[in-house]
Formats: sequence, structure tokens, C-alpha cells
Amino acid sequence: MPVASSLPETILVYSCGETIGDGLFKLPFLKDLRQRFPEARITWLAGLGPSMYAGPLAPLVAPLLDEVIQQADIGDNMRHVLPWGPRPLDGRHFDLVIDTQITLRRTLSVRRIKHSRFISACAGYWLSDNRPTAAQRPGRHLLKTLTLLLDLAAPDRMAHAHKGPVDAVAPEYRALAATLLPDGPAYIGICPGAGDKVKVWPEANFLAVAQEQVKRGRTPVFFAGPEEAARVPEWRAAVPEALFPEWDRTDDQPHLKGPVLAMALAGRLHAALANDSGTGHMMATGGAPLVSLFSKHNPAKYAPSAVRLTIVDAKEYGGKDPELIPVGDVMKAVEEMASPQ
Repeated sequence: MPVASSLPETILVYSCGETIGDGLFKLPFLKDLRQRFPEARITWLAGLGPSMYAGPLAPLVAPLLDEVIQQADIGDNMRHVLPWGPRPLDGRHFDLVIDTQITLRRTLSVRRIKHSRFISACAGYWLSDNRPTAAQRPGRHLLKTLTLLLDLAAPDRMAHAHKGPVDAVAPEYRALAATLLPDGPAYIGICPGAGDKVKVWPEANFLAVAQEQVKRGRTPVFFAGPEEAARVPEWRAAVPEALFPEWDRTDDQPHLKGPVLAMALAGRLHAALANDSGTGHMMATGGAPLVSLFSKHNPAKYAPSAVRLTIVDAKEYGGKDPELIPVGDVMKAVEEMASPQ
């Protein structure tokens, strides 16, 4: 039977760390956490690496998290597991600790942080103070698993759960996006990059899709991060009608930039095409209808939370190589996404 819950004043959430994509993927979980516990002091602990919540995504999570600790060397340090070893976080105490990963040695380390209640899915919830009933099955998608952890943390707060899309973009970013992509054209986002290069659909295919949008009277909008900067001149040459709003700015607000601006621009798009990547999650979080290209990972677990989503998965064409995804099928998916509903 679940342990009766009480409203915690201090909450610690443990993760291994967050890339841009990870951080955006988990954003609905953070919104849900804050909505259920609006008065709690919430600490996010990235035990093994950096967290983008302390970097580019800090403006998004400022209302949701009170403290972010990163690269804390907590999770793989066996001294923390031993009963006579030092307690992680120098003995700080939390009313509630939520462990979002399932590797046993890490969970054993995190469980030694002083707490009143501990929630974890590790080892079939064996180490958790509250466990799901037979009827509480989270499903394969990671967000459903995270939501179940919150349900177990406070069963009496389930009515306060966050529902619907996450509005994470500040008004000043939306205003700038409207200037960079004014009303009129039908904009189609083209996002050729990804941090993990094995997940990248061939660049020539993205350019072919962009060129097809021009033929159909739409305006391609390219999104290029620092890693793709060197490719921008060639993309311009291949699709001269395309826009590069992050790169062609003449406004006087240079401080408005990065992932939040990309999300604001996504809200101006009729559709977007992206690899399974951080930029894809930016498009989804910003509100763009999205065609997402999967290869390495399972979309049933990691699909972006888009308002409208079409997955084109290389595994449906015989393997995990993104080059297996046919250009024609992607063009058809983009056309269906961009057409008026």
C-alpha cells in the first residue's frame, strides 16, 4: 500500500545531467512538479554531469526550480553507497527526494541523501517508499514514467497535475519572433542538425525538402546552432529564398537569443522538420507542428511533446541508419503537416 503523503517543504530531484534536448524533454515534468507543489523549495541535482537548467535553459526554469546543482559527483562515487561513507550533499536533508533514473548503484547513492520520503522506479520500485498499484502502469514514454513518480510522491496532489502544453516563452521573445518572422508567409522550419551525428538525416535531403517548400509557395526557415554555423553559407546558396532569422538580425536586443528565441520562432511556423535532436524539442516546446525523424532511439519512449506530431522512423525501413528514411515519405509528411486543418 502507498505511504500516506504530506505536503513537502523541500524537494530534491536527482538526474544524471541534461543536454538541451533532455532539458526540454523534461520541461513538462518540471511544470507538473511546480504545479503540484507551488510553495516548496525545489532543488534539481545533476549528479554526474552538467545540466542545461544551469545554462541556456535557466530562463525557462527560473519559475520552476529554486536551485540547480550540477556535476556533483553523486551517483558513481561508491563512497556514498557505503553505510560508513560520507553522505551526499554534506548531510543536507529534504522532505522528499525523487530519483528519475533506474541504475541501482546510483539509486543507492541518492537514497543516502537525508530525506523523509524517497521515490524511485529503480529495481521495480523496491527502494521507493511508495509503490504503484497494479493499475498504475506508466507506459513506455519517459514522461509517463516521470508523471507516475509524482503521483506516488503525493497521491493527494494528483488533482493539481499540470495538463496541456507548456508555455515557456517570455513575451519579449514572442515579440521579437514576430518581428523576425512577420505575418503573411507560410513558414516551414528546417532543422538539419543534431548533437549526436549518427541521428542526422543527410543534409542534401533537408535541402531538397526546403526547395520543395519554395515550389509550393512556402518560406523555409533554417535553424542552425553553433555546430552548423559553417554550413549556413551553403544552405543559403542552395535555397536562396530561405530565411535564417537567428543569423540575419538587425534588432537592438542581442541578449534575446539561444533556445528560448528558437522556441519563440517555432511558434510562428506552420510546420517544422527536425532530426531527433535538441532543436526538434525546441520546435515542439515552442508550438510548431513537427515531423520528427527517428533512427537510433525509440520514439515510443522519447518522442517530443508537440501539439501535432508525425514520426518518421528509420527502423520502419529496415534499420537504424537515418539514410534509410526516404525523401518522398518525409516530403509527404511535411505536406500533410503544413496543409490547413
